[in-house]
Amino acid sequence: ICLLLGVNGVGKTTSCAKLAVWERQRGVENIVLAAGDTFRAAAVDQLKIHGQRANIRVVAQHQGADAAAVLWDSIEAVGTQGPGLVIADTAGRMHTRADLVKELEKMNKVIAQRAPGAVYRKILVLDSTTGQNGMRQAETFHQAVRLDGVILSKYDSTAKGGMVLGLARQFGLATLFVGTGEGYADFAPFDPDGFLDDFI
Repeated sequence: ICLLLGVNGVGKTTSCAKLAVWERQRGVENIVLAAGDTFRAAAVDQLKIHGQRANIRVVAQHQGADAAAVLWDSIEAVGTQGPGLVIADTAGRMHTRADLVKELEKMNKVIAQRAPGAVYRKILVLDSTTGQNGMRQAETFHQAVRLDGVILSKYDSTAKGGMVLGLARQFGLATLFVGTGEGYADFAPFDPDGFLDDFI
């Protein structure tokens, strides 16, 4: 189970779809996208469109629904077909630590009840063009929920090199993936060797 976290506008919903496509290309067939951003207008519809385009199942409820309930349904949907992967979008309004912790506590409870043995990762999506504001976002989320890694969106290697180094140095967070465009193929694991070659 992967929860993608972050503030509004960083590319969480698109990153959900890109990660799902990347995983499917590596042999994971049982994938569900969970439309957990029930707060932002059109977020559910946006994820559904991605699901249609990429031919990946989407579990959704209405706008304003309980995100934990969407996650519950998504875990159940995956479970009917054996082991699989849930990639959950989350609301970008969780900018304060109290709101973030409250939302994650509910999701943690659902995962403990429905998938107690699952591999569970909380991944922060950061817009790599935001500079120090992105670092502050990482600090807030990491202190609140103990992140497992970061996806950098809108990334073009050398122009945003400091973000990669700062995340590792200040928070011990690995950059897991980078998104470099709008297409599903514009997404790849972070390559430290390539990064260092470009950075130098």
